[in-house]
Amino acid sequence: MSRTIPPAEKEAMMKKIMPMVGMVKSMDIKDVMNLMAVKYQAKKGLSFDDVKASMELRANQLNFKKVGESPMWKDIQAVLGDKDAPRMEVYHYCDIAAGREILKYAPEAIVYLPCRIAIMEDADKNIWVLTLDWNTSWLDSMSGKMGAPDQLLKYATDIRDKMDVIMKAAAAGDL
Repeated sequence: MSRTIPPAEKEAMMKKIMPMVGMVKSMDIKDVMNLMAVKYQAKKGLSFDDVKASMELRANQLNFKKVGESPMWKDIQAVLGDKDAPRMEVYHYCDIAAGREILKYAPEAIVYLPCRIAIMEDADKNIWVLTLDWNTSWLDSMSGKMGAPDQLLKYATDIRDKMDVIMKAAAAGDL
């Protein structure tokens, strides 16, 4: 486990990197969230459950273990009484071997694990499959790839690629 970074030091570090992400200042928070997501619209005619079944089948084929499921829309309805809440569910997956190696290198990476894929309806009842953008190509421009071992980057790329295959299969309704 790495040392805990004191709040003042963390704030100073963030101030140093802010000029590098200056373009973000011209974006609103919706743009930033969109930039950080990978998403595919499900093929017309597919039901939410069709998309979910395709996702689960492809994840199983790729040896991605389903380790959890969060049906957020049910909680929104139960707690807030919002019966019009669109269906949205978050599924938790893990490539156990890759996850273990990542955690050996950086235990704090636990906050990013397990990998999550969301399926949600938008206001127009279109179904979307989404995840956090795991593209690590930006590290290629960094000196020494910020110290990330090649094997760790391979795991990250493999995870990203498998998640993309899973999401595309889900959006297409591939069984």
